[in-house]
Amino acid sequence: MKKILIIDDEVNVALLLSKFLTRNGFDVTTASTGSIGMEYLKNGDFNLVLCDFRLEDTDGREMLKNIKTQYPKTGVIIITGYSDIKMAVELIKMGAYDYITKPLYPDEILNTITKAIETHHALVEDKAEPLSHDKSSREIKKQVFANDFVTGTSKVSKELTRQIELVAPTNYSVIILGESGTGKESVAKSIHLNSPRHNQPFIAMDCGSLTKELAASEFFGHEKGSFTGALYTKIGHFEMANGGTLFLDEVGNLSYEIQAALLRTVQERKVKRIGSTREINLDVRIIIATNENLQEGIQKGRFREDLYHRFNEFSIFIPPLRERGNDIMLLAHHFLKIANQELGRNVTSFSQEVIDSFMSYRWQGNIREMKNVVRRATLLTEGNEITMKALPLEISNFKIPVYDYTPQQAEVHDIKENRHDLKNAALEAEYETILKVLREVNFNKTRAAEILNIDRKTLYNKMKAINIK
Repeated sequence: MKKILIIDDEVNVALLLSKFLTRNGFDVTTASTGSIGMEYLKNGDFNLVLCDFRLEDTDGREMLKNIKTQYPKTGVIIITGYSDIKMAVELIKMGAYDYITKPLYPDEILNTITKAIETHHALVEDKAEPLSHDKSSREIKKQVFANDFVTGTSKVSKELTRQIELVAPTNYSVIILGESGTGKESVAKSIHLNSPRHNQPFIAMDCGSLTKELAASEFFGHEKGSFTGALYTKIGHFEMANGGTLFLDEVGNLSYEIQAALLRTVQERKVKRIGSTREINLDVRIIIATNENLQEGIQKGRFREDLYHRFNEFSIFIPPLRERGNDIMLLAHHFLKIANQELGRNVTSFSQEVIDSFMSYRWQGNIREMKNVVRRATLLTEGNEITMKALPLEISNFKIPVYDYTPQQAEVHDIKENRHDLKNAALEAEYETILKVLREVNFNKTRAAEILNIDRKTLYNKMKAINIK
């Protein structure tokens, strides 16, 4: 359970906030003064501090300095009124993760806190590891990766690590390409951690969930009252990331109008909040990620070519998990260790049958899918070893098919070699398409047949032939 310390001299505010966060699964402690808060920090290992900017005995600036110096693993969010927003932005540059304004809105608070705990933990974990003095600077630098980034031993993983180390010290904008779930944000964090900006903010933004109306406010911020529903002044992600790194995930989903505004901001290195006349100078490194083909988007008129070239100063491709060989089990053991810590378990290994399944499975959801599979299996396992019965059906029943045609019949076998055969590739694609649709409809075969544009009997025959039960 994540531990949060609330420091606020308004007792009613602290009490209401404490009750709300407790209901949402956090372990909450409250303090009415800065000195009491620092005493609590001495005696407890807190993940996050929510500190009011104005306290009876001190202020948010001093509290932030003290917490960062004495407890670097603890993230800080500043609680402030409208009149202190300018100062709150300065505190973000000093190391605070974010700020929230009064009056407090539950959804905003919960979203900010969740992101703060995840991001701050990732950015400080590796910095806290002691390093021996006899290591070369290059060896030390290789250890500085985001907490959820695992340095693999396969050829493709070593090349990925080399590219991160190569581009990180520069100020280049970077495009990270890869399938969904391959760890694009982890790579972005690792670039940030290895850059001269590593002590500045790393701000991540999911462009895939933004509507056209919301995007401008999220990117550039807005002033209170600038439009209907603007109940408070909001700092945009560009301003929050000033001096550091802004990571834009699934940037291909942005509307063409927002892309134009984004291009102007990137070119001019200035940002202006909605409803404001004041321009703010920017010094932000931009890293974007996408699982789409942006060049195809350019050809179809969905993505601006000039914006693409602004971003594409350096590109990194993250290979899918199925192409990473021995890294598969390296990652599996990494996630097993994390799951043991989360669940208080002592599962130590995988059965050989599970290892074989992991190595042959296609991992369409990549690293994200593997993490979820291992966590689930750890929860279901009663002994020390994960066995096949703890795996979901799509993995335990998985078999890559190939037909050996005879004049009379077709038999199904595992593909053990000659994987580049055109016949095998077509069957593999058919298998993956059918399984994907079945998952989407929760294995409703009638609905799956409709989507695949085949009748149910044909679907049943295909499922039987390629061993989907």
